[in-house]
Amino acid sequence: MSEVRVRFPPSPTGYLHIGGARTAIYNWLFAKKHGGKMILRIEDTDAERSTTESIDGIINGLTWLGVTWDEGPYFQSDHAAEHRAAANRLVAEGHAYKCFCTKEELDAKREVAIAAKTTYMYDRTCCRLTSDEITAREQAGTPYVIRIKIPDRQGALSFTDQVYGRIDRPYHDIEDFVIVRSNGMPLYLLSNVVDDIRDRITHVIRGQDGLVNTPKQILLYEALGAQVPVFAHMSLTLDPKKAKISKRSHGEVVTVQFYREHGFIPWALVNFLVLLGWAPGDDREILTPEELIAAFSLEGLSKANAVFNYNKDDLKFFTDPKAINLNAHYLRTMPVEELAALVKPELQTAGLWTAAYEDDRRAWFLTTLALIRDRFHTLLDFAVLGRAYFADDYPVDPTAIQKNIAKHEKIAEWLGLLASRFADLAEFTKETTEQATRELAAELEIKPGLLINGTRTVVTGQVAGPGLFDILVTIGRDRVVDRLRRTAEIVGR
Repeated sequence: MSEVRVRFPPSPTGYLHIGGARTAIYNWLFAKKHGGKMILRIEDTDAERSTTESIDGIINGLTWLGVTWDEGPYFQSDHAAEHRAAANRLVAEGHAYKCFCTKEELDAKREVAIAAKTTYMYDRTCCRLTSDEITAREQAGTPYVIRIKIPDRQGALSFTDQVYGRIDRPYHDIEDFVIVRSNGMPLYLLSNVVDDIRDRITHVIRGQDGLVNTPKQILLYEALGAQVPVFAHMSLTLDPKKAKISKRSHGEVVTVQFYREHGFIPWALVNFLVLLGWAPGDDREILTPEELIAAFSLEGLSKANAVFNYNKDDLKFFTDPKAINLNAHYLRTMPVEELAALVKPELQTAGLWTAAYEDDRRAWFLTTLALIRDRFHTLLDFAVLGRAYFADDYPVDPTAIQKNIAKHEKIAEWLGLLASRFADLAEFTKETTEQATRELAAELEIKPGLLINGTRTVVTGQVAGPGLFDILVTIGRDRVVDRLRRTAEIVGR
C-alpha cells in the first residue's frame, strides 16, 4: 500500500458535532494504523454560514479530543480558481458542457415528467448545441451552468465500498449533473474531488449519506485522469428517534463542546464514539489509544446505523448510559496525577481552586481525589458533589436530610455530643473516630448507623459516598467538629 492519506473535511457552520467527530476519529485511527497522514480541510465555500467561530470550534474540538492532523487546516475557498479551472478543462476536453437552459424551461420539463409519472432527468438539450449556437449564447450574455457529460456506456458504473461491498449504478440512471452554478461557483462534488486529487487522498472514509454521490465523484476522477481513491462509508449517527443527528436540528447537546463543558474526559468520549458503529472483533470495550490504533480496521465498521442516546432534561445522565459508564471508568481508574490536571479547571471555574493544591497541600489534594472519585461520573461532580471537601459552603441533598436527619428529633443534640468527643481525641484517625462514634452510640442506646449517616449528611451534604471515617480524616478535625456543632444551621432546622 502506498502512503495512506485521508482527510476530514468539515463545513464550518457550527461546533463540531459527535457525528463529525466520529468521522474524524475513524480517519485519524486509519492513518495512525497505517503510518499515514490525515489532512484537515475546512470546506468553507458556503460564505453565508461559515464563520470564524465555527472554524475555531472545530479545531478546538478535535484538539480537545486528541485527534491530531498532519497537514492543514487547508481552506477550500482558497482554491475556487483551481476548481473553476478544472471545470473549464473538462469542457475543453469534452467531458462537460455549458448548459443555457433556464429554470423555467427545466421546471416545465420536470412537470411533464411528473404528469407522465416518470423520473425526471435532464434531456441533454444543450449537449447537442453546435459551436456557433454556444458562441451566440455566450456573446448574448446568456447565463449558463456547467454539466458533466455522462459517458455513453452500456451497463453500470461499479465500485467496491469497504463497508457495503460491490455497488452498481447503471449509467442510464445518472443524469448530466451540474458542477458549476450560473454564478460561476463550483459545486461541492467538483470542489471535493479536485481537492482530494490535489491532496493525494488515497482513502475516503465518510458517512453513509455520501454513498449516493460516489458514482458521480468517480466519474469526475476518471474525467480528470486521476486515480480513484478507496471508499469506505460508515454508518450514520442517529438520535433516539432514529433521525440523523445534526447541529441544526438537535442543538448543543450533540456537540463535542457540550460534553467538554459537562465534565467528559476526552479519551472516554473518543472510546465511546469509536464503538458507535465499529467493533474490535472481540468483547473489549475499554481500549487505550495504542490498543485502538492496533485494532482498528475498515472491516470492523458496521453497516447498521448507530444510535446516540441522550436526555437533555437529565444532566446527570444526559447521554447514552454506556458513554457515562465509560467516562466514570476512566475517571475512577486513571492515574490520580492525570485526574488532578483535569479536575483543576473545574475547581477553578467553581471558585474552589487554591494555589496550595499545587504546593504544600498537593498530597492532601491527590488523596482527596482518590477517595471521592469512586462514585462520580463526570468531572463536574468534583465541584458539585465533592464541594464539601474544598469549601465550607456546600448544598445538602434534601434526600439525605429526609432520610438521615428529619426522622430523628435529637439528631442535632447527638451530633453535637459527637463533635465534643472528636474534639477531645488525642489523635484524629480513622480508627479513633470510629471508636468514639460507636462508644457514643452505645451510651445513647442508639444504633451507630444513626450517628454515621447523620454525620455523613452534615459533613458532606450527601446521602452516600466513601467510608465515613475516611471522609472525616480527609476533611480534618476542625472542619468536622465545626460542622457537627452547626448541624441545625447546615440542614436548615
